[in-house]
Amino acid sequence: MSTVKLAAVAAVMGGLFTAGAALAQAPAELEAPEGGHGRTTLEEVVVTASPLRSTRLDVLQGTSVLAGEALDRALSANIGETLSRLPGISQTGFGQGASRPVIRGLGGDRIRVLVGGIGSIDASTTSPDHAPAIDLATAKRVEVVRGPATLLYGSNAVGGVVNVLDGRIPVEAPANGAAGFVRLGYGSNADERFAAGSVDVAAAPNLVLHVDAFNRQTDDYEAPGFVRSRALRLAEPPEPGEEEPRGRVENSDLEQFGATGGLSVVGDWGFFGFSASRYLTDYGIPGGGHGHEEEEGHDHEEGEEHGHEGVRIDLEQTRVDLMGEVNREFLAFQQAKIRLGWADYEHKELEGEEVGTRFLNDGWEGRLELVQKPVGALTGAVGVQVLQRDFEASGEEAFVPPAKTWQYGAFTVQRLDFGPWSAEAGLRVERQTVKAGDLGFDRDFTPVSVSAGLAYSFGQGWLAGLSLARTERAPNAEELLSDGPHAATGTYEVGDPTLGKERGLGGELTLKKAGGPVTGAANLFYTDYKGFIFEDFTGEEEDGLPVAAFRGADARFWGFELEASVEAWRRDDLGLRLDGAVDYVKATNKDTDQPLPRIPPLSFRVGAELESAAWAVRAEVEWADRQDRAAAFETETKGYTVLNAGIDWHPFPERDITLFLEGRNLTDEEVRLSTSFLKDRLPQPGRDIRLSVKAGF
Repeated sequence: MSTVKLAAVAAVMGGLFTAGAALAQAPAELEAPEGGHGRTTLEEVVVTASPLRSTRLDVLQGTSVLAGEALDRALSANIGETLSRLPGISQTGFGQGASRPVIRGLGGDRIRVLVGGIGSIDASTTSPDHAPAIDLATAKRVEVVRGPATLLYGSNAVGGVVNVLDGRIPVEAPANGAAGFVRLGYGSNADERFAAGSVDVAAAPNLVLHVDAFNRQTDDYEAPGFVRSRALRLAEPPEPGEEEPRGRVENSDLEQFGATGGLSVVGDWGFFGFSASRYLTDYGIPGGGHGHEEEEGHDHEEGEEHGHEGVRIDLEQTRVDLMGEVNREFLAFQQAKIRLGWADYEHKELEGEEVGTRFLNDGWEGRLELVQKPVGALTGAVGVQVLQRDFEASGEEAFVPPAKTWQYGAFTVQRLDFGPWSAEAGLRVERQTVKAGDLGFDRDFTPVSVSAGLAYSFGQGWLAGLSLARTERAPNAEELLSDGPHAATGTYEVGDPTLGKERGLGGELTLKKAGGPVTGAANLFYTDYKGFIFEDFTGEEEDGLPVAAFRGADARFWGFELEASVEAWRRDDLGLRLDGAVDYVKATNKDTDQPLPRIPPLSFRVGAELESAAWAVRAEVEWADRQDRAAAFETETKGYTVLNAGIDWHPFPERDITLFLEGRNLTDEEVRLSTSFLKDRLPQPGRDIRLSVKAGF
C-alpha cells in the first residue's frame, strides 16, 4: 500500500473531522432533536472499559458501541460480520456459521468475547472454524474496546474486548410491568429466515423474570463469480471433466437456536439474579476444508483425499450465569459487583453421519469488582478474577491433547481528576497454569500488566489524551501443545512447549469530540512485542498439508483509526448527517523484517443519512485496499468497493414498531478477506436484500 494512498485517505477523513469542528460553532438550530434513529454518541457510558463507569469521551482507547437501530441494521448470521463495519475491526471470515472479530490485526486468543463481562466459555479460540457460542439476535448492546484490556479481563485480552450485553439477568424492573421486543427478518442471498424475542416481566414486587429465544436458518449463500480465487485456480486447476465451482458456496448453510430464562431480585440497594441458557447450532464448513492426504498404511489409494468436503459442525452449550451489584457503602467501598458463569460445551465435527472429531470444553469464570469511595479527587476500584478451562479433543483430527488451564488475577484501577486534567493508572498480576496429564506437561506463568494515561479536556466536548501500557500474555494450550493436521485452516499445526510469555510495550494517542453537530475520534497506536506468538509457515509439508509452527518473534504493530459524524443540514425534524471512518494497521516481524500474516488492509467507509422523526434513508460505500504486504507462503488479496443502502420506517408514531429494508453489496462485488485462512477458497456473500421488522413493548 503506497504512502500516497494512505495519506490521501487520511486527508479526506481529516477534512471531514475539521469541517465538523467548524460546524460545532454553528447556530443552535443545527443541533439534532432528542431521540432520532438510535445513533450512538460519545457521551455513552462504556461499562466494559472501566469499573468506574467511564464514558466514551473518558476512555483513552478506541471504543465502539452498537445499540438501538444501529445494532438492528448491522445484525448478521455471526458476530464477526455484525461488527466488521466498525472502525478497526475485521473478521476471520469462515462462512456464515463461524466468524470471530479481528481487532487491529489481532484475533484468536488475544480477543476476549464476553457475555455480560464473562467469557463465552467455548472452543472458538482453538480454531477459526469454531463458532463462538453466542448470537446477537437478542442482544441489547455490544461494546468494543480496541487495544489492551488486560487489566480488567486478563492476559487473553491484549488485543481488545467484545462484550455482549443481552439483559439475560434483569438489572431493574420494567417501568410498566413488562417490556420486550419481537424481531422477524429475511435475507435474500442465502434465503435466511430468523425470529427472536425477549421479555422482562415484574413477576412480583422486587422480582423480575426474563425470557428470550431466537431461531435462524439459512441455505447455502451465493457469491459473485468463481468460488476459488484466480490465483488458486491457476495454481490448482480442476481435474479434467471437473467444473470450477461458481455462484453457490456449497455446504455453507446453518441452523441456530437459543433460549434463556433469568430471574432477578431488584431494589434500591441494587440487584442479584441468575440465568440458564441453551445454545444449539449446526453449520457447514465451506471452502473444501478438512481435506488432506491420507498417511501411508491407511486403506486408501496413494494421494486419495478424505471425502470431507461435506463436514459439518454440530455445536451445543448449556450455560448458567450469576450476576449482582450492591450499591451500599461498606469499609472503603461504595459498590460491589459480582459475575459468575459456568458452561458445558461440546461440538462434533460430522463427516456424513459419523463423528470425525469431538471437542469438549467445560469451564467457569468469576470476577469480583469493588468500587472505592472517593477520596478527594481520587476514585478507583480493585478486583479479582478466576477462570478454569477443561479442554479435550478426540478423533482423527484432534490436533491438541486434553489440557486444563487455570487462571487467577488481581487488579486495580485508580483515577485522579484535577481541573481539566485527569490521570489514570492500573496494575494486574496474574497466574496461569497449563497441564496436559497424558503428556506429563505442567507449566506456570505469571503475567504482569501495567498501564497509565493522562488526558486533558478542552471544553465544548473536546478531549486529548495519551495512554501507555506494558502487557504480558501467557501462551495457551494450543500454542504450546498442538501437533497434528488442522484441515479447517489447511495446515499441519505444531506447537512449541518451550514458548515463554509474550510481552508488549505500546501507547495510544487519542483526540475525541462529543456533543453538538459533530462527534468523532482519532486514535493512533503503536505496540512493540517481545516473543509475539504466531503461526509461521515453514515451507514443509506433513500429511499433505503445509506445516504452520507456533513461534515467538519480536514484532511491531502500528496504525490508526479516524471516525467522524457531522450533521451538515437540518430543517425542523428533517436532517442530513454525513459520517465516515478509516482504519489502518501495519504488522511486521522485526526478526525478519517481513509482514505478519492475515493483517487487514487500509479501509474506509463513508455514508450519508437523511432522517426525519418517522424514517431514515442511508447509503454508504465501503472500500478496502489491496493487501500486498503478504507474509511468506501467503498470497496477496485484492481490494474491493461495496455499496450498501437502506431505509428504516416507523409507520405508527405512537408505537415502537420499525421496518428495515437494506441492500448489502448492491454491486455484487467479489470480496475476499486478507484476515481469513480461506480467502482463496471462500469469498464473502454477494448481493443481499434484507427485510426485517422489530416491535417493542
